[in-house]
Amino acid sequence: MEAVKKQKNIVDLPNNGVFPDNYMLDISKVTKIYPTPKGDYVVLDDLDLKVKHEEFISIIGHSGCGKTTLLSMIAGLNPISRGTIVANNMTVKGPGPDRGVIFQAPSLLPWMTAYENVMLGVKQVFAHGTKKDRDNIVKYYLSKVGLEDAMYKKAKDLSQGMQQRVGIARAFALKPKVLLLDEPFGMLDSLTRGELQDVLIEVWNQEKITAVMITHDVDESIFLADRVIMMTSGPRAKVGDILEIDFARPRNRAEILEHPDYYKYREHLINFLEH
Repeated sequence: MEAVKKQKNIVDLPNNGVFPDNYMLDISKVTKIYPTPKGDYVVLDDLDLKVKHEEFISIIGHSGCGKTTLLSMIAGLNPISRGTIVANNMTVKGPGPDRGVIFQAPSLLPWMTAYENVMLGVKQVFAHGTKKDRDNIVKYYLSKVGLEDAMYKKAKDLSQGMQQRVGIARAFALKPKVLLLDEPFGMLDSLTRGELQDVLIEVWNQEKITAVMITHDVDESIFLADRVIMMTSGPRAKVGDILEIDFARPRNRAEILEHPDYYKYREHLINFLEH
């Protein structure tokens, strides 16, 4: 934690009790404005959202509602026009290892092996650890995503689904406080998508870190999340509705599909998106 605090892109908040201990993320009055020749374009307008420790939320909404913009601001990759984002009691001013990101495309270095791609980040975050410790971390997470037999294959020789497994392993291996997922399965076929949802939720169940996921998929959001955050259509988008998903964890896909509440949740989300 001390190493994180010393980074220039994160500043400590005064201990004034404003930020309750049970929240990992506090997004307050966040506005994002892009200047254009015709005037300011307001993507997000006074958006408020709080996310608890170890909570998994999904954010859903129509294209152009600012979902990815919000995620990129939490990650510190996109400056905030107005408002504040606080992660783990620290105001976000830029990217940092406390927030891991899994993108739609895993962005691996194709000439490196799966092992080497994960090790790149591990070396940076655990620079003071022993070589054996770093090796154990990389192998552990690659094994958790089912790549124990493919960790020394070059990224360019892996299927798209296997590359995304490497991306998932890399994100968890950095031990972030918050995991940010930007439609991580959007480019995959339905079978691979389902398999990787199961992989993701299995590892997340063990790690118990806060997760925020962007998705267009109603079923995916219900299966994975504790709460589904529904965004209003842009411009000037904000949180339009929040749906609590009251399924016990760990979750079994077949059991959830047979649960009577599943279709109530699904209908609620579809009705919101259609209006």
